[in-house]
Amino acid sequence: MSGTIWFFTLGLLGIGWLIDVFLIPWMERTAELRFAPGAISYNAAWILLTFLGLFGIHRFYMGKWLTGILYLLTGGLFLVGILYDFWTLNSQVSEENRARLRLT
Repeated sequence: MSGTIWFFTLGLLGIGWLIDVFLIPWMERTAELRFAPGAISYNAAWILLTFLGLFGIHRFYMGKWLTGILYLLTGGLFLVGILYDFWTLNSQVSEENRARLRLT
């Protein structure tokens, strides 16, 4: 969500850019702990969401068939679902990768 705010306010009018200089090293260290590697690629999921999110292709890729069909029929839940996915895609991919690890 903060990324959306940064985008529309040009980095909180420059202050956000200064804060990010100090936060990015910490964010990189914590990202390694939060994101679970697995069969679903974060890069592929992001590319599919960015270019084909309106059709729910990223949801099909993650194995979420019901919501994929729902996105396909409703234009990404009238674009609100796509915005939600932009905010939460990394955690969704991590959850799916962890769930697949438990099944094997």
